[in-house]
Amino acid sequence: MRQLALELKLADFALFSTYYAGENAAVVAALKAAATEPGPQVHWLWGTPGSGRSHLLQAAVAAADGRCAWLPLADAATLSPDLLEGMGALDLLCVDDVDAVAGDADWERQLFRVFEELKSGQGRLIVSASSAPTEAGFTLRDLQSRLASGPVWRLQPGNDEDLLAALQLRAEWRGLELSDKAGAFLLKRVRRSTAALFDLLDVADKAALEAQRKLTIPFLRTVLETAESGAE
Repeated sequence: MRQLALELKLADFALFSTYYAGENAAVVAALKAAATEPGPQVHWLWGTPGSGRSHLLQAAVAAADGRCAWLPLADAATLSPDLLEGMGALDLLCVDDVDAVAGDADWERQLFRVFEELKSGQGRLIVSASSAPTEAGFTLRDLQSRLASGPVWRLQPGNDEDLLAALQLRAEWRGLELSDKAGAFLLKRVRRSTAALFDLLDVADKAALEAQRKLTIPFLRTVLETAESGAE
């Protein structure tokens, strides 16, 4: 993997092996193939915040061979569409929150040009959004139709069992052991979203390292109380 352009640092945890697939196993398999198999492809990935869209796009870049780039557009208002210059020559381009630039004529024209360049150069494109292509708000219809010309994947939200499994997988990757009971305790005390749970796990990881403690329920209760008091 050789990430080009903005040289944005990928999150260290953003790997296919650290994403709990659950009902999204087919999506993960398709993106793995898109990351490594040559030939023009386009995939549209959408889901609610915290569903793992950004995780999977970064994982695709981490797994890819050749020239690739991950471009997050959540803060597109502070960015220029000129950032896309030269990206049509990549082997793989992953654009996060592509719907953030929907309705912006300059961005849409540049994206359309990059799509055509990637296609002619046998490159692959994976984009993520918060909605399906038809609801994303693009005004350039040719761009919308091209971005929707390949598979459109919706990430299915997980239930409590899925959230627990995802939390335990992340803990294991960090070298921590999170029991079912300790994980269930967190699910009762923390907002049910992977983002909130993973953020708390990061805090607990640092605290456990400093105190040389395991992730027991009493220790996690202390971590939560400290975090809550610090937020007041």
